[in-house]
Amino acid sequence: MSIDTPKGQMGDAEPAQAPTTLPDVLGLAAFDNHHPPARELIDDCVHCGFCLPACPTYNLWGEEMDSPRGRIYLMKEGLEGEPMSASMVQHIDGCLGCMACVSACPSGVQYDKLIEATRQQVERRGSQHRSLTDRALREGIFQLFPRPERLRLVRGPLALYQRSGLSRLVRGSKVLEKISPTLATMEAIAPPIERQVRIPPYTPARGERRMTVGLLLGCVQREFYPGVNAATVRVLNMEGCDVVAPPSQGCCGALSVHAGREEEGLRYARNLIDAFSEAGVERIVVNSAGCGSTMKDYAHLLADDPAYAERARAFSEKVRDISEVLVELGPVATRHPLPVTIAYHDACHLSHAQKVRSQPRQLLRAVPGLTIKEIADGDLCCGSAGIYNLVNPGPARELGDRKATNVAATEAELLVTSNPGCLLQITDALGRQGKHMSTAHMILVLDASLLGKDVNTLLQEAPTATRPAAPEPEPSTPEASAGGCACGRPGGCS
Repeated sequence: MSIDTPKGQMGDAEPAQAPTTLPDVLGLAAFDNHHPPARELIDDCVHCGFCLPACPTYNLWGEEMDSPRGRIYLMKEGLEGEPMSASMVQHIDGCLGCMACVSACPSGVQYDKLIEATRQQVERRGSQHRSLTDRALREGIFQLFPRPERLRLVRGPLALYQRSGLSRLVRGSKVLEKISPTLATMEAIAPPIERQVRIPPYTPARGERRMTVGLLLGCVQREFYPGVNAATVRVLNMEGCDVVAPPSQGCCGALSVHAGREEEGLRYARNLIDAFSEAGVERIVVNSAGCGSTMKDYAHLLADDPAYAERARAFSEKVRDISEVLVELGPVATRHPLPVTIAYHDACHLSHAQKVRSQPRQLLRAVPGLTIKEIADGDLCCGSAGIYNLVNPGPARELGDRKATNVAATEAELLVTSNPGCLLQITDALGRQGKHMSTAHMILVLDASLLGKDVNTLLQEAPTATRPAAPEPEPSTPEASAGGCACGRPGGCS
């Protein structure tokens, strides 16, 4: 991948004093006038370099333009009239959007707002710089993953494929890796199909009602981790919450918004606001980090829409991660012992984007007998990042392998996180390395404690990666429901 400026010179860059250096007479400038990255936010960056060690792609490649400050430099050039080049598109597409740089930045640079605005510009003005294959792949992803009704149609064939043993044959032959690394990734991360669970539109609290909450069902969560939604309802009920799950709800728009597909993402957002408009809830609970991050930002996203601006603000103010609501309420249900050692993985859009770090740990530490081990380089993204592991499978796999190595080094029995994408990614990475570790959503652990489940039952119920240990992959280049054993062996590792 090319480097647009020499390394070490970013700190010498002088901020431009005008939005553009030349008028865009020919219409060739990188950005149009619809919400380009804000100049005042760009100028907040003082090029100090604190973001570099936090950035996954800079960690992988060591390229200045694949760091947050390098991408901000490209945004600045775009505002000054530089054209949308293939190099600019490549560097922007290379960003995972993990927001680790936002947490690391001492100047408070709002990189999340900058990269979101720039991705929208790339989608409108730079997509021609992507290959036809890449464009077709992205379109296919967005025709499937934000559509739970279409994901539901995939469940039957995928279950048959997994249970027939064909999956082992396909993986062993590596035919998908030769045809398409993206197809190979999709096949590898697909979890075992669980029995479908229907979430009622209304589930009353057990005992005295303390709060009425709405529940986002999600897309991947609803169809591939239905047990997570069921456990979320049970835990909320046991803690005194009436739970409302409007059946008309669809996608929240997170995947689309994070990928720069503005109109599509806003359409999903408006529809979700409509779905909850008559729910009469005090909080809207989310158990998927990426979804919660976007839903909390609806007020910003819909600020220009006079019909939805105020409704979006009111909606966003109610949105909470499941861990935030449970900590806010405080415990009333009895926690039964779960003598298990877990490694807790911070999902990027929970930790960096929503600043929710202590609440999941507080809930887990309240479970008698449970021990938490922290993961080395815990702030580094696992490589899932929305659709990133599908459109950039090479670097995503390398990041997944780094995460799996650090997770395994904890010698925990169970990997716990709060995001379905992270579960898919890390379970697969552990399986590739032949590691014996179950994986589960945080709410499943809490549910098991409240129900008084035996720890072995919890470990046996987890999603399983049926992939044997694989040889170390070549390093990437810039161009380029509840646990079972991730090693995939019957009965786990001996």
